[in-house]
Amino acid sequence: MSGTPRLLDQMRERIRVKHYSIRTEETYLHWVKRYILFHKKRHPAEMGAPEVEAFLSHLAITANVSASTQNLALSSILFLYREVLEVDLPWLEGVTRAKKPQRLPVVLTREEVRQLLAHMDGIHHMMASLMYGTGMRLMECVRLRVKDIDFPRHEIVVREGKGNKDRVTMLPATLVPALQSHLEKVQRLHAQDLDAGFGEVYLPHALARKYPKAAKDWGWQYVFPSSSRSRDPRSEAVRRHHVSEQAYQRAIKHAVRAAEIAKPATSHTLRHSFATHLLEAG
Repeated sequence: MSGTPRLLDQMRERIRVKHYSIRTEETYLHWVKRYILFHKKRHPAEMGAPEVEAFLSHLAITANVSASTQNLALSSILFLYREVLEVDLPWLEGVTRAKKPQRLPVVLTREEVRQLLAHMDGIHHMMASLMYGTGMRLMECVRLRVKDIDFPRHEIVVREGKGNKDRVTMLPATLVPALQSHLEKVQRLHAQDLDAGFGEVYLPHALARKYPKAAKDWGWQYVFPSSSRSRDPRSEAVRRHHVSEQAYQRAIKHAVRAAEIAKPATSHTLRHSFATHLLEAG
């Protein structure tokens, strides 16, 4: 399939022009590759609604994927047609999306939250405490920057949350001492990086070009940095990225098991528990 690498390169470039995250880029490219391979390497420009429907049916029936995964695959394919191939086809809006089942969220009791946190330590304990105390989503917590914590006002500014919107959430007073102590450790780590000739952090969109020195500023650093530096897959720059969300999710899973909590709790459960306990408290 000689045209596929060029097509995928065009898609990758278009994704970056629209400032989508590296996770979205990887996901969209993955599903487009699977779509093309499923149809025996036919070019997407030669296909239409029947081929898209056939691929989605395969995912649901044979691959047995969830409705959310099926819809993610569809979004990836639609991006290809709309943004890369620039094909204006009426069937794009008519392709059937899988319906997500309506389920009640899992909510922990206050005692279960205490038990969960008691079986966590280090940076993951701080992250779980912050998610429960603020109601942040997983990636909002992982991508939190130092500058967005306002200790005097007991507030946290969540940047580019769901719907690409900013919002303000509370910072519980009980978390302030532990969070300040955590940031002191992070600041020492940042100072070590600077001394070693590193210390830059990823800046969103074109800020790195507009403010070339901002990448080393303390305020732009991640609140929860990775334990090691890594190479940026886009720019090839060596930086200290934020902590792995997968490692944090594994820590939550292990804590749930250790605390003998029977509920299928995940990191997102802390957000639901936060909202529920606020309502219960009036």
